[in-house]
Amino acid sequence: MTQQPSNYRGRFAPSPTGPLHAGSLVAALASWLDARAHGGQWLVRMEDVDTPRTVPGAAARILQQLADCGLQSDEPVAWQSARCALYQEALDQLIAAGLAYPCACSRKEIEAAIALAGEQRARHTELVYPGTCRHGLVPGRDSGHTPCAWRLRTDTHMENEPIALVEYTHTAINLVAHHTIAWHDLRLGAQQQDVTAEVGDFVLKRADGCFTYQLAVVVDDSAQSITQVVRGVDLADNTARQILLQRALGLTTPQYLHTPLVLGANGEKLSKQNGALALDTASPAAALAALQQAAHVLGLPAATQATVANALAGWIPAWQAAYVDRYRATAARIDRAT
Repeated sequence: MTQQPSNYRGRFAPSPTGPLHAGSLVAALASWLDARAHGGQWLVRMEDVDTPRTVPGAAARILQQLADCGLQSDEPVAWQSARCALYQEALDQLIAAGLAYPCACSRKEIEAAIALAGEQRARHTELVYPGTCRHGLVPGRDSGHTPCAWRLRTDTHMENEPIALVEYTHTAINLVAHHTIAWHDLRLGAQQQDVTAEVGDFVLKRADGCFTYQLAVVVDDSAQSITQVVRGVDLADNTARQILLQRALGLTTPQYLHTPLVLGANGEKLSKQNGALALDTASPAAALAALQQAAHVLGLPAATQATVANALAGWIPAWQAAYVDRYRATAARIDRAT
């Protein structure tokens, strides 16, 4: 096997809103295999910053399911709920730079503003914030008495972002920066998104005081020196926002790889809200069967080994051949073409 860089650091970051299901195990196995195929470290982080959605006992259940499947963190598990001071520090940095502002708009008000502008929102697309509070709260509200969220401005050039990567358009009011973020996904290939037009100014901290996934994941990936993010393709749409935040905070951008999804009977992503059943890992045979199903989704061969440990060991070179070597060859072709 080709020697790989030793500074690789990957992670699996489940939300403890329920036990692992078949779809989440695909992401866990893929991230673990990618770390092992690169001779790197694999970390587990509990994304429990959204406390209203956290289910008591779910985190312990997830960790036990991972252990049953032979997937154990190389470092102590990190808990987002214990890291809010880091998120506030990052938010304060953005506020000081003029890149974050308070917003008192409700979802209903945002929908009404979009409808008033005559814009249509397609199913499953972002609710693009129209910038109502960008230059100050609407009359009759103030941040001292009104619960406010905090949003990232996406309409202005950021200090840590190369000026060449920002496009500008004239509006009736002023010159607006459009942040079209381009990146290369190691499975999906070339990707890009105009965050300003397709997402708008997105929330960093909610009005109830909870920090959002976008800010927390960017701060955590930097604090844990994560170099590769391997996760489900349903999260690919978040990547541009996270890269924009990384630039705004002066942080390094990791490489991204988004894995295939397990679909429910209705053809949509298998999830806790879409009828996903908790994984049965109570016995070695059940854990091996669950891993076999996840490996099949990833395009890996069926394991003939009789134990979880042997199956995992056999999938490492299979992942290397099916994913890592293919990505390296693609990168070499890109380098030769440029």
